[in-house]
Amino acid sequence: MSGAAQPIHVPPGLEPEDAKTMVRKAIRAAREHRSSRRRQEAAAGFVHSLADFEQLREARCVAAYVSRPSEPGTLPLLEDLALRGVRVLLPVLGTGLERGWAPFAGADDLLERAPGRPPEPGTEHLGADALAEADVIIAPALAVDTAGARLGQGGGWYDRALGHKRPDAKVVALVFPEEIYDAADSPIPTEPHDVPVDAFATPSGWQWAERG
Repeated sequence: MSGAAQPIHVPPGLEPEDAKTMVRKAIRAAREHRSSRRRQEAAAGFVHSLADFEQLREARCVAAYVSRPSEPGTLPLLEDLALRGVRVLLPVLGTGLERGWAPFAGADDLLERAPGRPPEPGTEHLGADALAEADVIIAPALAVDTAGARLGQGGGWYDRALGHKRPDAKVVALVFPEEIYDAADSPIPTEPHDVPVDAFATPSGWQWAERG
């Protein structure tokens, strides 16, 4: 599904956190070099690439996120889901370390409420356990491997949040093609707290993770 030259080969023999730091740095640098036009094309591509993902087509509630400029763009996908009548939940920053969810009410409602944080909706803030409403969870990732290991930004928020999901909910990571690694050849390093994803998507398609 990828075939693209990867920003870095996952180095063997390093401690997982050291390897993660190295891979994160390389992928973030590669993302910064992606042009605005390519980012816009990719954002539109996710709407089409996930069109035949059955669980997403049938979902009544989807948890997702608002992408930062260098991330795979999510706004067209959020708007497409909302137009289809899907309830979309987005992460919000609460008091201290508290995190929760709030319903998406359109792009005009999104505001940057804290420096460095993605825009958040101004709708009613729900608790962390609101994630149990979601049939599908669209998660950010810097990279994934074919077994479903996900490399996040390093804060661990999504790994903790996924503890509130329903057992039948499917987790899908959005990445660029070169950010998919072969789990047999170059697996993403993991730690005990890391939660794998069920599937992953690029602007050109999606696939299930290959679980052992």
